[in-house]
Amino acid sequence: MSAETRTQRFPERTIRQVKLDCSRAMGRAKFCPDLNEVAQLRCVDHRPETEQSFGSQLWYFEGLGVDAQEQRHRVFGVVEYSLQFGLHELIEDRVFDSDYHREQYRHFYERGVQHGRWRHPANRWLLAGLVTVASVWLAYLFMLSLSA
Repeated sequence: MSAETRTQRFPERTIRQVKLDCSRAMGRAKFCPDLNEVAQLRCVDHRPETEQSFGSQLWYFEGLGVDAQEQRHRVFGVVEYSLQFGLHELIEDRVFDSDYHREQYRHFYERGVQHGRWRHPANRWLLAGLVTVASVWLAYLFMLSLSA
């Protein structure tokens, strides 16, 4: 967690929206929407919007969820936003049973989307297969043109 997200203040409207999205995330995780309680909320990553790229925010929340059997469960959640032209657009929300699983999500969030590498053996096999199929197809077309 960076120091600037600990001291940064967010508008009340933003906090209300994040709490609402946290409650919705708990509802989608099969907890009763009326009995859910968001106990703690904090922004763990804030990347401001620039002229070259959109910004993003990652929020953590802890809470109590009540399931269909009215049992209370401690839940750990995450809500991810994209900041586009000053507006928060919800990208992802998840609810986890443990803080460890939530940290795993953050690990993938920080790494970003990994693009395929040609050095990976599966990609090389795919390329070899495409070249083989294309060669067979061209040979077939060549044989058809000779017989005509």
